[in-house]
Amino acid sequence: MTTVLEQGTISIHTENIFPIIKKSLYSDHEIFFRELVSNAVDAIAKLKMVSHTDDFSGEVGEPEIVITVDKEKKTLSISDNGIGMTADEIKKYINQVAFSSAEEFLEKYKGTTEEGIIGHFGLGFYSSFMVAKQVEIDTLSYRNGAQAVHWTCDGSPAFKLEDSERTTRGTTIILTLMDEEEEYLEPTRIKQLVKTYCDFMPVSIKLDEEQINKQDALWRKSPRDLTDEDYLEFYRYLYPFQEEPLLWIHLKTDYPFLLNGILYFPKLKPDVDVTKGQIKLFCNQVFVSEHCEEIIPKFLLPMRGVIDSPDIPLNVSRSALQMDRTVRRIADFVAKKVGDRLKEQYRDSREDYIKSWKDLGTFVKFGCLNDDKFKGQVEEIVIYRTTWEGETTESSPEVQVQAEEGDAWQEVQSSNKDAQGHTYTTLKEYLERNKERHENRVFYCTDEVNQGTYIQLHQNQGLEVLYMDSFIDPHFISFLEREHSDVKFSRVDAEIDEQLLDKENDKEIVDPKTNTTASEQIKELFEKALNKPKLQIRTESLKGNNDEQNPPAMVLLPEFMRRLQEMNAMFQQETAKFPEEHILLVNTAHPLIQDLLRLSQGTIISGEGTSPSADLANLICNQVYDLALMAQKGFDAGGMKSFVDRSTQVLTRLTAKA
Repeated sequence: MTTVLEQGTISIHTENIFPIIKKSLYSDHEIFFRELVSNAVDAIAKLKMVSHTDDFSGEVGEPEIVITVDKEKKTLSISDNGIGMTADEIKKYINQVAFSSAEEFLEKYKGTTEEGIIGHFGLGFYSSFMVAKQVEIDTLSYRNGAQAVHWTCDGSPAFKLEDSERTTRGTTIILTLMDEEEEYLEPTRIKQLVKTYCDFMPVSIKLDEEQINKQDALWRKSPRDLTDEDYLEFYRYLYPFQEEPLLWIHLKTDYPFLLNGILYFPKLKPDVDVTKGQIKLFCNQVFVSEHCEEIIPKFLLPMRGVIDSPDIPLNVSRSALQMDRTVRRIADFVAKKVGDRLKEQYRDSREDYIKSWKDLGTFVKFGCLNDDKFKGQVEEIVIYRTTWEGETTESSPEVQVQAEEGDAWQEVQSSNKDAQGHTYTTLKEYLERNKERHENRVFYCTDEVNQGTYIQLHQNQGLEVLYMDSFIDPHFISFLEREHSDVKFSRVDAEIDEQLLDKENDKEIVDPKTNTTASEQIKELFEKALNKPKLQIRTESLKGNNDEQNPPAMVLLPEFMRRLQEMNAMFQQETAKFPEEHILLVNTAHPLIQDLLRLSQGTIISGEGTSPSADLANLICNQVYDLALMAQKGFDAGGMKSFVDRSTQVLTRLTAKA
């Protein structure tokens, strides 16, 4: 026969606390499971603490948490063999809602062990009333001669506390589930909850005598005790069916805050949402959130992995979290460690760094744009793919590897090429290498395919071009110009450098009949044929060993005008249109242009007052212009149709002449 020790009402601050708990404590009801298992882990951790003192003389035993399901009674039970509670402790810690015992307990046993107490989840125990119509606690304290007690509450402020016949130390929480919450009686659902929230808790969690949590929190271990395969296996476990990560960083500090973690640089998919965090947040190995956007610097959000810190406040709003001083310091710490790891990779294995740059570059450039401290760390290791084929001016870092004999070291020279054989360079190397030809000027391209003609033209004259063709580069170029105010950045299709022009060919004879040069006649021919008042036509002779290798004409987009149009399009959230005001540079050295001039001067006049030769020349002028536009993606739907129709006409007339 049990003795009723007490009946009464729970000490609460408002009469409607239970309806609030049931409806609003957490957005997801399943969180109750995390809270109860966390409390069980706390109870076991507390027992370990007191076992190091004179307060406890018994055996700790093998710690474990056992989950039991009874579908007939509709009960879910969570049992631990931890510290247990006395009747007085239940009155103090359970009957006073939102009173957390963790801080008081830690203060008493400070310094006795490194085991952490979760105890930061506020109303954790009472989250069970979100799913249960009745909650029971059956517990026996570790204290010598303690009486086991049983606490019952049906979700109202009324409770019953009585003696229990329990004989084993620890606590069991029994939930009689509501009809609509019976999903938590299914073993598969329990296993899924354990994997989500409790997989890395330091205590074995069992269901039907089977351990169902992984328990091994890799981030809590020393990096010295882990192999590359350990890190890779952990990544595969966290992110199954994903490509292998590029590299990783093991975070570990206990001052001025406690933090452990492992972060991975993943290979970035084209559709990755860089505004969504991929890093899992834990508190003392308890899963808290799938995302931690407020804790990680924005530019690191696409990283993956785990951050575990009990010093991150979990009971505040997102806006308050962003303003929290500790959180800001954690963000700075993470950013610095990422920068250190990247510099280490660049220094020790530049070849691997280059091979990973396509993905790493997005992180690094975004970081430079958003974080001055990070920029200061990594600005010297920002690299660019280049048309340069020789050795860079700065020697690659020497990497030492141990020889097979184990008693000697050999030096290995890192390559400046990626897996496809493309060469990479830093901006400093580029400027140093080219200072004699064009000091403090950088030629770059943004589209290897469509700007191929312009790139080849520069290469033919020995001018080095940097590829800046990632989605972030338009913003990064503006950043570079602010950082290097004495350096001019010119896209290859913005203007033609003097070194690409053949000034000897420009010394033309004036035709006495027309009092004009051939270049002036060509310009007049194109102006009349194209009839575009906003189009500026220039005639120049391009350098080249073989005039036919150079294009007959090129469309140039002045840097300032192009950027202004792109900026306006960005502000208006629309695709930038091809600017009406642009330059058509006609290459007077090309055989096609020279033949075109002769063709236009045909003397046979038809009945309509035009010669067939001049008419064909007019078509070819438009065709040359369209070919130049095509290299710039300057066509709209109507322009493409006109080009195709005209191509047919030109070919028809040429074959007729043949």
